Amino acid sequence: MPFEYLDDIATADVAFRAWGATVEELFSAAADALMNVMVEHLETIVRVEARHMELEADAMDMLLFELLQEIIFYKDADQLLLRLDRLEITAGAGRFILRAQASGEAIDPTRHDLVVDVKAVTFHRYRVEQTPQGWEAMVILDI
Repeated sequence: MPFEYLDDIATADVAFRAWGATVEELFSAAADALMNVMVEHLETIVRVEARHMELEADAMDMLLFELLQEIIFYKDADQLLLRLDRLEITAGAGRFILRAQASGEAIDPTRHDLVVDVKAVTFHRYRVEQTPQGWEAMVILDI
């Protein structure tokens, strides 16, 4: 998986580093890392309900922040565990636009090994950057 958890970064929260050759691969990896914090086995999430997401931000780091917060919102508001199916990021007029299709299912404690409940993405040590190898992000989640 193109992400790893960082045990030595935050003691009361969960930190991870995600990466990808493209910015879309990075966003997908970060979304999986977020969901994997909450659900031990991602493959137990059956893709039966779909949600379309369209988000905008003036910076790439804020676009990832918005995406992760959107996934948390659906978990809290609709009790849905979502994984990304499609993701496209475009730029224009000083804005970045994300269009994504996510799917998943309602939380079912009898089938999903729930680990922790993520409340929010924090700005502490948060970063998204383009590197010679592609894209990388550092994220700390409030649990």
